[in-house]
Amino acid sequence: MENLILLQRHDNHSATLWINRPEKRNALTVAMWAALPDRVAEAVADPEIKLVFLRGAGGVFAAGADIAEMPEVYATAEAALQNDEKIQGAMKALEDCPKPVIALIEGACVGGGCGLALACDLRIGTEDSRYGVTPAKLGLVYGSGDTRRLIQAVGLSKAKDILFTGRLLDSAEALSCGLIDRRVRREELEAVAADYAAKISAASVYSIRAQKQILAMLRGGCDDAEASRALFGASFTGDDFKEGFAAFMAKRPAQFPVR
Repeated sequence: MENLILLQRHDNHSATLWINRPEKRNALTVAMWAALPDRVAEAVADPEIKLVFLRGAGGVFAAGADIAEMPEVYATAEAALQNDEKIQGAMKALEDCPKPVIALIEGACVGGGCGLALACDLRIGTEDSRYGVTPAKLGLVYGSGDTRRLIQAVGLSKAKDILFTGRLLDSAEALSCGLIDRRVRREELEAVAADYAAKISAASVYSIRAQKQILAMLRGGCDDAEASRALFGASFTGDDFKEGFAAFMAKRPAQFPVR
């Protein structure tokens, strides 16, 4: 099962988490949901990795849950809830990752695939990508965590449109409503990813990590001014600020440590 969720390291301080089941359009199985947090933890533990991409193999991001497993997974409410624990564990691993996570989306990004993309910090979609959140087509309910992430991306009214209809959105509509942050041609995707990797690799690890902590607090509705102030104050005594300030004064690029 490790081969279905792969962590590929790159030379530019980035790594790609591959949803690697292209023959099934990267349909997500219970075991794949369960494996994803371990791969995220592996990326977090590697100090050489500053940025994580999430991507589907074979030109498709993820077409949703594996239909073949549905009779077993949805046989009882208890079985469905046990499966949902694995799904939410995967979502939480991505959302709480201290390193930036960017979804690179080609083709279908539907159901659980769209949920995974929403758990990432940023979403870049190709022009031919399409999106859907479809529990209403199955008589199911989208949970609070998934619904919160959808609302934060597109707003309350658009979330209602997407959830009530279960319809597919093309990439133009996804961009206009905030479901994705950027829309590119397929042939541009590699270069855009490399550009993000270069910029984030050149930035301060401390700054990014602390900023993600503050964003997470605000996302959760907690405006903890004291915790935010502590992170702000600590930055002035850190090695990253010393290097960043010295580089600024010398008008040279900063060389922040990798950790």
